[in-house]
Amino acid sequence: MVHHQLEEFLNYTTSCARNKTMQSLKLYDKRHNNDDVKKLLIKPVMLKGGYHLSFVFRHETKDITKNYTVDEGLSYIAHALEDDFSQAEIAATAGDWHVIIQSAKKVKLKKRQPASAAKPGLTHDKIKERMIAAKGNRYLHALGVTTQEGLVKKDMQDKYRQINKYIEIIDGILKDVSFEKKEIKVADMGAGKGYLTFALYDYLSRVQDACPQVVGVELRPELVDDGNALARRTGFDGLSFVAAKIEDVPLSDLDMLIALHACDTATDDALFRGIQAGAKVLVAAPCCHKQIRAQVNPDNALCEITQHGIMKERQAEMLTDTMRAILLTACGYKTRVFEFIATEHTPKNVLIVGIKKAVKNKDGMDKETMQQFDALKKMFGIKEHYLETLLLKEKQ
Repeated sequence: MVHHQLEEFLNYTTSCARNKTMQSLKLYDKRHNNDDVKKLLIKPVMLKGGYHLSFVFRHETKDITKNYTVDEGLSYIAHALEDDFSQAEIAATAGDWHVIIQSAKKVKLKKRQPASAAKPGLTHDKIKERMIAAKGNRYLHALGVTTQEGLVKKDMQDKYRQINKYIEIIDGILKDVSFEKKEIKVADMGAGKGYLTFALYDYLSRVQDACPQVVGVELRPELVDDGNALARRTGFDGLSFVAAKIEDVPLSDLDMLIALHACDTATDDALFRGIQAGAKVLVAAPCCHKQIRAQVNPDNALCEITQHGIMKERQAEMLTDTMRAILLTACGYKTRVFEFIATEHTPKNVLIVGIKKAVKNKDGMDKETMQQFDALKKMFGIKEHYLETLLLKEKQ
């Protein structure tokens, strides 16, 4: 017997498909590895034979597209959700629905306002998954990313891709995080014009179904004024911008801190403020590594690597961010370092992510982890890492 909430989702999907109000449908989170299909991406198309549903079967290394009549497609969707996939999301002009099948007896159904009120496009082209839709998006238009018709401008294609890639990464990070409350408090350090800050707020409220309180911290008053005005115009009541330095902005009971491309030790200031405020999630994309580079002076075989300027610079980048990751681990965070996406401002593309898993020791930082940190300092002749200095000052 089909669970009543799954049945409700399937009935809604049927209605949207037959009434031609469905924009897209995505099935994912496989229950069984019975084949190598990872996702099903579905959208309506108009073919010579009339209105159909176009299926993209996404494999590990390829996509296969098949077209079905509405009846055939709906039957396939029903069987796929009953037997194979655990999650599905439909975007339609009447509303966006998300079903999560945890077991035969436990199904969750989430209903949200539509991300876009645009009529479904019926062109038969490759489906491009975008977590942040372009059409009907007021803040992207106000920020100059899209035209009045909701099309991404030619010179803003890279920015639009960057925004969506960023939100995909945040979505992946938050799959491992459970917030105790719907009001998620976020600080975005160095928000700039606010492209990613607005997208993050949109994602948290629309996809995560949260009530975010996001503050964008930016030094330039004119950008702060523009951001606040746009937040009010778009109805993003929980989003605000303040003109302040990272080390000066008031923070407390923080859930998430983000610092993208903060230069040199500004990244350390941001990470320290997040740790200090008890943030459950820390996300930093460092830029510039001058503080450690000036100190690198190994008296061992590593001097062969650091005698060349370009090699010393690259080594300093890896060393700085490795030491940051170790310090976050010492402070009770599960830490990962992986590739981000470069912007037009900087080729740096390393992302440091910390998810809080434990309370700090009474002594401040884990002793065994700090022994590893000290050994690394000694190996490269490093006297001081700025984040370590901040953390030790707090301990005193």
